[in-house]
Amino acid sequence: MKNGGRRWQLVVPAGGDALRQERLTRDLHFALGNADGLAVGFVDGDESVEAGHKGAGVGDVALWAAAVAASRPISQILITLITEWCGKERHRKVELTYEENSVTITGRPDAAQERMVRDFLDKVSGDVNGSAGGDAS
Repeated sequence: MKNGGRRWQLVVPAGGDALRQERLTRDLHFALGNADGLAVGFVDGDESVEAGHKGAGVGDVALWAAAVAASRPISQILITLITEWCGKERHRKVELTYEENSVTITGRPDAAQERMVRDFLDKVSGDVNGSAGGDAS
């Protein structure tokens, strides 16, 4: 698909508390749904985000996100929005996956996590910009 048609998977782990996970996932869905250039939806329990990849586990609630039209690469948009969302509460956490790459973003990132996020962005930037029709300007 053009313009980032590949889907990103987002899981909000809640330590086995299914109701809390659903509430937080719906809140994240709302926050991302208000962003220009993003399409966001819920992953069906049996649906894989991409061919060859597992979907959310049984009982897990997960989101997918894809760019529809963005002035910045979707990776930057998602990281920024998820970081802001997680920052509202220190115990929030989001597992973001694209292709074989994943990173966990928390409400209180330390230097090591910030480094992992930068490494993640470096890995996915070439994939998104090169093959998925992201921002190539």
